[in-house]
Amino acid sequence: MSRQQRQALDDMLREGPLDLGGDVVEQRAVFHEMMTSIPLPADVSTTAGELGGVPVVTVETSAGEPDSSSVVLYLHGGGYAIGSAVDAVGLAADVSRRAGARAVCVDYRLAPEHPFPAAVDDALAAYRALLDTGVPSARIALVGESAGGGLVVATLVAARDAGLPQPASAVVFSPWADLGVSGDSMTGKAAVDPSLTPEGLRRRARDYLGDTAPTTPSASPVFADLTGLAPLLVQVGSHEILLDDAVRLAGPAAAADVHVELQVWPQVPHVFQAFAALLDEGDTALQAAAAFTRAHWKAADTDTDMTYDTAVAAG
Repeated sequence: MSRQQRQALDDMLREGPLDLGGDVVEQRAVFHEMMTSIPLPADVSTTAGELGGVPVVTVETSAGEPDSSSVVLYLHGGGYAIGSAVDAVGLAADVSRRAGARAVCVDYRLAPEHPFPAAVDDALAAYRALLDTGVPSARIALVGESAGGGLVVATLVAARDAGLPQPASAVVFSPWADLGVSGDSMTGKAAVDPSLTPEGLRRRARDYLGDTAPTTPSASPVFADLTGLAPLLVQVGSHEILLDDAVRLAGPAAAADVHVELQVWPQVPHVFQAFAALLDEGDTALQAAAAFTRAHWKAADTDTDMTYDTAVAAG
């Protein structure tokens, strides 16, 4: 792994125009321009649609032999106030290609116009609708980055509480899982994080939460009962203020008997997987995420975990 790659990425992020805690309208435009200015690979195709009344963008690639029966339900980041399904296509396509399945990016409603629990409601509606289209839960994986990573876990909890079957697995990149911004890494890693600041996260948390307490489990899943959730892979960089969010999410999941794997990648920044073309660690992490996803699709096809849907249906 290249120190030069990591330093070049750190410099690029520090000098970039995005300010997560800045004016939301301005930063949406900045983020959209940043993400859509990167040309998509020639094998990527996108189709706009909806699931359960929620706008989505389906992403497909021609690499390998995609499994048409499997779906990655993808939840984008952006502090619940910035970003979109279109902005997420590049990273979702990378996940899709490596997992060998199509990805469906959910365009959940954003704060402050649509505060909590709008994002959770939309993600759950899309997941429920995907099941209703006939895609078995055993052929679905949830994947999300940053706020979308926290939203993935919140969606798993909401699905369980609604009596829906869990997907085969879930992968979260640098999850924002404590909207109280209370982890020790908020200060301990502030100097080395080139992307995020505690102040920026607090502003976006206020936009999303309104009067809701940040310890509300469906907003901050580090405080949720994680019993019965799908197998979970958590990836995070050691150079980000959200390091403790990832660690504090994996610990309770393990205590609740969830199959959870925590991967902490040294000296890399927030959502480093998005820079796989520039950073060896990003490429390797995406390969690991895809292997985890494929392994649990295969396991769901062959082992007794398949009985979960039957048990839920039977009450």
